[in-house]
Amino acid sequence: MLIGLIGALLAGCSSTPEPAPTPPANEAEPAAEPVKAEPLTAQRLQTVWWSWASSAEPGQNPVEDPTGQYCGDSQPFGVWLIAGTPGGSADRHCQVPATLPLAGPAATQVTKDAASCTRFLTAAKGEALLDGKPVQLEKIEPTKITYDSEQGAKDGYSCGLWVRIDPLSPGQHSLTLRGSSGTFHNEANYDLMVVRLP
Repeated sequence: MLIGLIGALLAGCSSTPEPAPTPPANEAEPAAEPVKAEPLTAQRLQTVWWSWASSAEPGQNPVEDPTGQYCGDSQPFGVWLIAGTPGGSADRHCQVPATLPLAGPAATQVTKDAASCTRFLTAAKGEALLDGKPVQLEKIEPTKITYDSEQGAKDGYSCGLWVRIDPLSPGQHSLTLRGSSGTFHNEANYDLMVVRLP
């Protein structure tokens, strides 16, 4: 459109207007393609989750959040993460985009060695309920990850019982995560408002 406008202006200033030049094909801008998220493998899921949970500002950790006021903070691209608690229970109210899948643990641990993670996983139990109906948990064996934390990058082994949920229809939904291993017990109840973003 700009080239056509320049051509029109030049035509008004010249008695013998020349046609506007056509840009070479290789200068034409390609159509933008939507950016796709990387596949959410077990390693990537645990890496982005532990980075999200471990690098939050003090007092704004999504795992320690009792009400859900920080559940949307620093969410990674392509997935909306959910969290259990450090122990005990929490009732959270969160707004979730209708286009994103949800993922998070009913019970998880990151350790310095695979053997410690295996012991945690052997004793782990959990469940996930979406709108009162059970959702299958995925048992993820110890996986070596490098994740971000407040102290910088860390290496470790992550394992646990994880849930993955396809994008939800707009409206109100409930989600409960319960998990335990040994003396550790946690429960997170989510009241989710799923919305279409512009």
